[in-house]
Amino acid sequence: QVQVVESGGGLVQAGGALRLSCVASGTIRGINNMSWYRQAPGKERELVATITSGGRTNYADAVEGRFTISRDNAKNTVYLQMNSLKPEDTAVYYCNCNILTALALRLQDYWGQGTQVTVSS
Repeated sequence: QVQVVESGGGLVQAGGALRLSCVASGTIRGINNMSWYRQAPGKERELVATITSGGRTNYADAVEGRFTISRDNAKNTVYLQMNSLKPEDTAVYYCNCNILTALALRLQDYWGQGTQVTVSS
């Protein structure tokens, strides 16, 4: 059994910063990509940032230069540092981990429950 749990969301004024954390736990043999997605009201879920097991990162154009994704492999944790926040960053942020469990023969995607980020103008 694997659990993915996000934390760190909240309410912040425009121009402020937040740091999201996501921890994967359970019978984990290894984690490939770790990603952050977000979904604003009335919109589809979109990819925000991805980090590979080797540390390569990729960002959506809308957050490039403002957000930084990082990971601690020893702790099965991924972070999203969000700076210079804008009202349009308001969304539920979800963590996605591509995990190989002790029983599975292939990598599988696991999602967290989401954490709300609200940026006021």
